[in-house]
Amino acid sequence: MEARTSRDSESGEKPDSVSSLKKNKKGIEIEGYPVEGLSIGGQETCVIFPTLKIAFDIGRCPQRAISQDFLFISHGHMDHIGGLPMYVATRGLFSMKPPTIFVPVAIKEDVQRLFEVHRAMDQSELKHNLIGLNVGEEFRLRKDLTVRAFRTYHGIPSQGYIIYSVRQKLKQEYIGLAGNEIKNLKLSGVEITYTVTSPEVAFTGDTMSDFIVDSDNIDVLRARILVMESTFVDNSMTVENARDYGHTHLSEIINYADRKFKELYLRCLHHWQVEFLHLQKVSDELGDDVNYSMNLVFEVLHI
Repeated sequence: MEARTSRDSESGEKPDSVSSLKKNKKGIEIEGYPVEGLSIGGQETCVIFPTLKIAFDIGRCPQRAISQDFLFISHGHMDHIGGLPMYVATRGLFSMKPPTIFVPVAIKEDVQRLFEVHRAMDQSELKHNLIGLNVGEEFRLRKDLTVRAFRTYHGIPSQGYIIYSVRQKLKQEYIGLAGNEIKNLKLSGVEITYTVTSPEVAFTGDTMSDFIVDSDNIDVLRARILVMESTFVDNSMTVENARDYGHTHLSEIINYADRKFKELYLRCLHHWQVEFLHLQKVSDELGDDVNYSMNLVFEVLHI
């Protein structure tokens, strides 16, 4: 997993450290959000935002994922969905409330059959709420959070998810009024607030880089944190080869950085291949211009 910090816009100098990233024993903190999990291409992906009670994909069901109430599955490949029955079963074992699981509509019936098979074998209820979400559809998670599915480009049905914060702000014309005046207006039925939604966290799952230039995905690029894949990072695999497998190459992200990611302060990469976890090898092949980014990668990779 990577967190990248943009260069100083005025001086052009690179920050000395990832000061916006706070490490702890279980993960890192980005933009005020603790982030936990792991992502190794072909083996396991699960990214957790514990303060939101959210996990993206379930991998083999790491222990920390079990306490998350909401689970978002990006697609049906085993390294992203394999631990799903264990996630539900373990929550039941600990008498936790049934989780809410979001999946692409295209695989909802298959997931339902998966649970039917495990109920028959396990002789347990495996209680959960399964919701199929289409691209563009929204769902209210709680009063202050909503989720929307967005289009991604993988070899099988897939989608990403954007988590929005939802806040009520006082209308301009009522700013400055005394508390009693505002209270009386509210009691009289006057609508004194308006709703502000802001994209907080976006997660792609596995995808080609096409999602970046999809005009419907503008909020994905506006999110405070974008967790996106980068399965291939060096010259042993070309961009064309990566696309053949429905994945993104790091060089594509670098090429898009100035044009598409300029307004993003922090972003995360996931899905690194095991054989690519060698800083010097990658930076040597991709050149000096990315050495700084790669140093940040390996400073926060093992969370």
